[in-house]
Amino acid sequence: DILPHLAQKQMKETASEFIPGESLDLIVGSGSPSKKEEKESKDKSEKESAKKAILSLLKQKYGFDEADFGSAELEVVPAGKSRFCGFDKSLVLAYGQDDRSCAYTSVRAIMSTTSVKRTACCLCVDKEEIGSVGATGMGSHFFENALAELIARLDGGYSDLTLRRCLAASDMLSSDVNAAFDPMNPDLFDRENASFLGGGIVFNKYTGSRGKSGASDANPEFIARVRGALDKANVRYQMAELGRVDQGGGGTIAYLAAKYGMNVLDAGVAVLSMHAPWELTSVADLNFAFNAYKAFLTL
Repeated sequence: DILPHLAQKQMKETASEFIPGESLDLIVGSGSPSKKEEKESKDKSEKESAKKAILSLLKQKYGFDEADFGSAELEVVPAGKSRFCGFDKSLVLAYGQDDRSCAYTSVRAIMSTTSVKRTACCLCVDKEEIGSVGATGMGSHFFENALAELIARLDGGYSDLTLRRCLAASDMLSSDVNAAFDPMNPDLFDRENASFLGGGIVFNKYTGSRGKSGASDANPEFIARVRGALDKANVRYQMAELGRVDQGGGGTIAYLAAKYGMNVLDAGVAVLSMHAPWELTSVADLNFAFNAYKAFLTL
């Protein structure tokens, strides 16, 4: 970050221009060379010497050469570990809880389930924030292809109609987070329709922008069935919108699954400071989400 004392020009810029994308660079070390390397690179620039020192370290620790960056897929995250927050340790402070909090509880729920009435699966997909594109996004045919492979192994064999009927007869919870009510910015929310930390897993009947633009709208009969399963399991839940109708909005992968005709409902954990380097969730809500996903598998 620029020292505030020297940031007069930066302070005049709008929020969208405040930090250019190219300025989001990484600090990977100061590159102090060893005495041997320092002796060998006396005639080289300090930049080249620092680069050589870092590359030498990467090679030593990971067997990673400079050329390997050309085919590398890097995940850059805050360096700190997840931890409890608050004097009562009732909150979790961690990066990327959108959507690690829902992915983790979903996987744990299906792994701890020993028997189900219907075939169950947990599908973890990528790239939701940029449109669910690519081979690992919900927009790909991965799910259809995997299901087609299963049907092909049944006695009746594969047919396109069987695949379509199977998809249309399915139930799904779209496990994604919701924005928790922020007492520091209450004007962004309709308090009567907001989700709160500690209030239980959040159900969004519909998502979208400025109302239902681009939304997936769950049918009431399916919502009632899910509510019944959670009531039976004594799991707390809350119904909510993302924020004020005219304030903005957001979406999930629900609409991509709903196009098959299946029942889909957005259900996830309330998050405070969503998309910030450190996000906050309630420990209680994480437990409610886990138990809610388990209860859903009993349908």
